[in-house]
Amino acid sequence: MPKILIADDEPDIVRLIERYALREGYEVTGVGNGDEAIAACRREDFDVIVMDVMMPDTDGFTACKKIREFKDIPVLMLSARGTEYDKLFGFEVGVDDYVTKPFSPKELLARIRVILRRNAPQKDEKKQEEIIRGAGIEIDTLGHNVFVDGVKTDLTAKEFAILLYLMRNKGIVLSRDKIMNEVWGYDFFGEDRTVDWQIKLLRGKLGPYRENIQTIRGVGYKFEG
Repeated sequence: MPKILIADDEPDIVRLIERYALREGYEVTGVGNGDEAIAACRREDFDVIVMDVMMPDTDGFTACKKIREFKDIPVLMLSARGTEYDKLFGFEVGVDDYVTKPFSPKELLARIRVILRRNAPQKDEKKQEEIIRGAGIEIDTLGHNVFVDGVKTDLTAKEFAILLYLMRNKGIVLSRDKIMNEVWGYDFFGEDRTVDWQIKLLRGKLGPYRENIQTIRGVGYKFEG
């Protein structure tokens, strides 16, 4: 039974998500702030965290960063603010998905299902190449590491997945829809800037090879090298 941690200082929000999650058969733990979320993650393992950004004492972004120091748990962030800066910052600290309040509980649960499905072990997954190289970038797929000119580079889970998808399809133009469907696992919910934001952050970590991820105006992106 998948275990979900809900962290929000609004009890009504926690109860709303909990009600829908229980219908899906999930085990749910609810907490009221970031510190409680961090403590809960130290005590037990969760399959996904639904976290509000604005919480007393320790906000959602800070809690996410602290949890990432000792556990790699997918995080779906909730926020009443939907500015580009907020989303970019969230992706930078390792948030897997971002939902703006007010939200549809059914959409939220759909996104949770996708996160759980994409993080579950794939029994029938085809064996992929262990090392992928392009330009001065090397991806160790089994170790989940990326090296730029031989130096290990820290990427978030989404940045890693996007780079891997682009490099496995070198020279092929990939639309934003294809990237979203491959990396996030669902169709767009009207947020067509999500891929652009993630690639902007990814390029910033590739040093001299940032331009190897080429923008194809009006279409999408491709990796050359």
